[in-house]
Amino acid sequence: MTHARLTTDLRETVIAIAQDAAAAIMQVYASGFDITLKADDSPVTAADLAAHQRIVSGLSRLTPDLPILSEEATAAAWETRRHWGAYWLVDPLDGTREFIKRNGEFSVNIALVYQGAPTFGVVLAPVTGLVWHAMRGEQAYRRQGAHDTVLRTRVPAQSPLRVAASRSHRSARTQALLDRMGDIETVAQGSSLKFCRIAEGDLDVYPRLGPTSEWDTAAGQCVLHAAGGAVLSTATGKPFRYNRRESLLNGDFMALGDTRLAWRDWLPPDEPETA
Repeated sequence: MTHARLTTDLRETVIAIAQDAAAAIMQVYASGFDITLKADDSPVTAADLAAHQRIVSGLSRLTPDLPILSEEATAAAWETRRHWGAYWLVDPLDGTREFIKRNGEFSVNIALVYQGAPTFGVVLAPVTGLVWHAMRGEQAYRRQGAHDTVLRTRVPAQSPLRVAASRSHRSARTQALLDRMGDIETVAQGSSLKFCRIAEGDLDVYPRLGPTSEWDTAAGQCVLHAAGGAVLSTATGKPFRYNRRESLLNGDFMALGDTRLAWRDWLPPDEPETA
């Protein structure tokens, strides 16, 4: 798959697939829906499953030779996945808890991963219809209607730092980190929209001390990196890589608009610091 083909043939079709999934989500959102719990006690609704079906169907037609790894499907065994050079990494409805709360802060996430790195990412907010998309090595964009706006992070970051704090996952460790950051303004925000708001320059930092899955971060990471920011592992100080081990869980990370921020100084004392 050449870069030119990725640019011209896939981008608009994948955005259209995400929009189709968003339409399915909003049909459920507008009506009553049941909530069930998966084996890990995370919630799932008919909207998650409908979006999954729309995305898998669309991507399978578009690139029949590429595997698809979705939150709402049984993952292929590591012995199979370890040989994937390129694949789609999908969260059909990121922020199911926000969907259930009906606060609008949920998204559709689709990323193309090549050799462990997100090379193309789409994040779509079904309630507003806004689309954030980016290709590795190019610019990041926010699409409203038919218009694309180029995104850049806020550099240099200025005090008070605007810090994204999850509505559903604020832990004691995260609060300890926030307490060490100095002059900040916390902004509650759900799902991968946090990455997008940093990419727009509207927020500066999103710290996550706690588990996420690879499909939660790949598309947002692609958008943020293209806008000038980064998603860095607090353990290594390096950007996340994907499908590099059997587990699909991420470690702790720091999403930054200005990569020069001294984020290691914010880590609570029990956090490992990079060399």
